[in-house]
Amino acid sequence: MHRAIFGVLALLFALSQAVTLSQSALPPQSATDVTDAELKAVIKLAPPDGIADQQLRVVDMGKYNVAIGVLHRSAKPARQGAISHSQLTEIYHMMEGSGTFVTGGAMVDPTPAPPDGIIHKVLVGPSINGTAIRNGQSRKVGPGDVIVVPPGVAHWFSAVESDMNYLVVRVDADHVLPAGYVNPALARSGAR
Repeated sequence: MHRAIFGVLALLFALSQAVTLSQSALPPQSATDVTDAELKAVIKLAPPDGIADQQLRVVDMGKYNVAIGVLHRSAKPARQGAISHSQLTEIYHMMEGSGTFVTGGAMVDPTPAPPDGIIHKVLVGPSINGTAIRNGQSRKVGPGDVIVVPPGVAHWFSAVESDMNYLVVRVDADHVLPAGYVNPALARSGAR
């Protein structure tokens, strides 16, 4: 019995070391592709009259992770919330649509994202959700625009004039996202 317990503990230790080694200071030796077809396939999963945030991949770069995702925001009435991420930098590239993007200021009704939810575990790590932002900086955004949102900066779309799809690159210096993650829709399609 003691031997079995020792064996299980040894296995758990070995697995923890493997995880530590997989997130080492060594960058990968090959590039990771995210194709236009993959982006479009995941965007198609978004509800046409709602909101969606889908991570496509999380790549371990050694000292940090990089996640690639796509987001959809509908111009139809859908509840748009504000959010700030404790540890991630997000870079948005607007692909389609237009809206008013607000950053900074004070979050209205701040509530921590549940630690066992997909927002925390897969998408953006520890975050605070809110219903709006007070006294933030507003700007109109549309196709081709790029926005860099640092950690801890509240952000949201206060208005969506036309359905938006945008690419997000998430820089994860603290390895809070699951390295090696591949969106289930891509895994089912046989994507790399």
